[in-house]
Amino acid sequence: MEAFNNFWQIYSNLVLTLGTNALLALSIWLTLSCGMLAMANAAFMGIGAYTSAILTMTYGVPFPIAIAAGMAAPALTAFVIGKPTLRLSGVYLAMATLAFGEVVRIVILNVESVTGGALGLNGIPPVTEWWHVGLALVLVLLFLWRLRRSKVGRAFEAIKEDETAAGLMGIDVGAHKMLAFVLGGAIAGLAGVLNAHHTFFIGPNEFGFDRGVEILTMTVLGGINSLMGPVLGGFILTVLPEALRPFGDFRLVVNGVILVLIVLFLPKGIWDPARMRQWFARKGASA
Repeated sequence: MEAFNNFWQIYSNLVLTLGTNALLALSIWLTLSCGMLAMANAAFMGIGAYTSAILTMTYGVPFPIAIAAGMAAPALTAFVIGKPTLRLSGVYLAMATLAFGEVVRIVILNVESVTGGALGLNGIPPVTEWWHVGLALVLVLLFLWRLRRSKVGRAFEAIKEDETAAGLMGIDVGAHKMLAFVLGGAIAGLAGVLNAHHTFFIGPNEFGFDRGVEILTMTVLGGINSLMGPVLGGFILTVLPEALRPFGDFRLVVNGVILVLIVLFLPKGIWDPARMRQWFARKGASA
């Protein structure tokens, strides 16, 4: 029985990490689906994590309220910083949002009385269960699936294809980009809340540049042309390092080589609906 408990503890932790990373990948997929390369998702995750941790540790706020606050805080922050930054595009938007992430990290480091500074926050109530993450992932996927097929989702796609043409068609480009940015911030905040109340500890370095690049890599690796792509990318970048542990110190090299090969031979990501339809069409024709 003890062996089973140890086995379940290990793999339940892996399930929690898989779900959290999938949520993060979906958060940046949402902004990419509107044609924005925004790199603030790691910072939004940190804002959500610290908000919920402080509320539960200091004020004894119930977990559901902490989740709501952990999503609202980054969403509100996204709205505030989106006003000036979303006027930018391409690499300039990426640089501006990366700079915002660095500002958040520095603030966390310097407000020691609230955030714990460089030492972080320890002893966060361990209330996140595997089904919390599973339910959150299912609800977010369902919401994004409905959104993608709605009028708003079609507007996102039009803006991604040609922002000027979308504006001429009567689409409020600024409002739709803001909506995608705010919703992405809320989803990243949700991932931060669930992660914080699973690991019991958070620190400022968890939400820096490296984490932002990792989130983007998950999405691009899985494929940005479908909802399953970011989920698959999050799963791969979570499981692959664990699967390569037998390689010891060389596992990072092997991991890097595998990722490079995937990018070279599958430039649109692993889950590309168009490529899959072509493959099934060829199989049907040959049959």
